[in-house]
Amino acid sequence: MWSTAFWKQAAERAAKTFAQSLVASLGVGAASPIWDLGWVEALGIAGTATVLSALTSVASLGVGDPLDPSLVDGGRHRAD
Repeated sequence: MWSTAFWKQAAERAAKTFAQSLVASLGVGAASPIWDLGWVEALGIAGTATVLSALTSVASLGVGDPLDPSLVDGGRHRAD
């Protein structure tokens, strides 16, 4: 958890989650008159999803590679 590699990967995942949830929130708000989502609401949803992504990475510690925030073991190359 204290390695730079772990936090770089966790930050990358959180950034992707932020972008995906922001686009999804804005898309739903634009496509459906039922959901009236503005920028503030969409940013709130994206921010919440980002925090949850970071917490999931921390909760994944001890599963698989300790330097990787994933729940799935990434495997190794034959040369390793």
